Amino acid sequence: MVFSFFKKKADKATEREVMQPKPAFVPTAQRPAAPPEGDDEAPRRREPRPDLEFAPSGSSVASKSAATKSAKTDHENMMSEFEREFTESNVMAIDVEHGADSLQADIEQVAVLYANSQDAVVRPLLESLLGAYPGDEGVRLWWMLFDFLQLKGDRAAFEKLGVEFAQACETSPPTWREQAHVPATAGTSVAAVALKGVLTGEDPSLLEPLVSAIRDKRPLRVDCSGLAGCDEEISGRLADLLASARRQGVAIVLEQLDGMIRRLRARLTVGEAEGARSWLLLLELLQRYGTQEEFEQCAIDFAVTFERSPPSWEVVPAPRLPQSRESAPADDAHYLGGEIKNSRFDDLTAVLHLKDNIVLDFSAVRRVDFFSVGQLVNRLAPLKGSGREVVIRSPNHLVAELMAVVGINKLARIIVPRS
Repeated sequence: MVFSFFKKKADKATEREVMQPKPAFVPTAQRPAAPPEGDDEAPRRREPRPDLEFAPSGSSVASKSAATKSAKTDHENMMSEFEREFTESNVMAIDVEHGADSLQADIEQVAVLYANSQDAVVRPLLESLLGAYPGDEGVRLWWMLFDFLQLKGDRAAFEKLGVEFAQACETSPPTWREQAHVPATAGTSVAAVALKGVLTGEDPSLLEPLVSAIRDKRPLRVDCSGLAGCDEEISGRLADLLASARRQGVAIVLEQLDGMIRRLRARLTVGEAEGARSWLLLLELLQRYGTQEEFEQCAIDFAVTFERSPPSWEVVPAPRLPQSRESAPADDAHYLGGEIKNSRFDDLTAVLHLKDNIVLDFSAVRRVDFFSVGQLVNRLAPLKGSGREVVIRSPNHLVAELMAVVGINKLARIIVPRS
């Protein structure tokens, strides 16, 4: 592939408009999955790219009900504290002059190359493009290169670039962030979901976060404080999933289970051969969080009721989650980390269904590949027009630009760190 690194600047027109980007350099096989058919609001790849939205501290979106307004007020209080460290970076809000679409095409090309892990090409390409867009015209390219060097841990090159940036753009450069280049590991970030209401077999997707966590052997925290109960089908599936996780050593930790166990006990009657799968779920929960005496009494009741052998008590350690990073904010955000590749974001199912205001924290994400960012579009598209706000906070500029390429900025607010 041959790149044209130095481009002649186009003549400036008298009026400014949002540009029509050229198609990104994307192989057909790597293009994201199309949004569901019939969704007129779903992002289209060829439409003009609107600004990625930023809201100053204290901003809010009008809700449709008093309850939603209250929830959004709490959400805004949390966000305004967070947004003091963030700004309307030029990567997120830019007017592009007539003829300047070549800049957008170059930005999209860099974003896609980085998503495809072609790092050997990304750095020299960015360095060459800075010469094609002098001064602050190519400021978004500067931010991308700063973040690339930060992610690579090349502080010397980062500091040298800062001097060049100050001279070219006549403003202060971004500062080095000591921990920004450290990849997330299994011990630094734990996904969390919440189960609420009465779960029924009509919506089995609510258990998908557990399925994917067990399949990928990832720890998962499950908040059951709002779980009122589940029908026989979900009881059986949940019992099987928890037993499978326990035997494989996958840390699936259920929190605030007292109410759920109490309600299960109340609806099961010794001698009435009904609700076998609910009995098995109760036994699994007692295996995990009860005493051996409680488990064995319940096992005897099960044997009497169904005239068959119950599960046996197994001496296994209680599942424990790895310690979270001390620096992680204590908020209601869903944290992602590392390099996201070939992901369908199954762990977001419960988050997107059960929360009115969703914050997805990408601060520990180094890279998202093109397949995964397309799947994220598919997850977020059904929420458009629902009155619920989705915030994607702290993606690096390379990831943020990729999100704009596929139109996620039309579905969520994207907030990048203060540079």
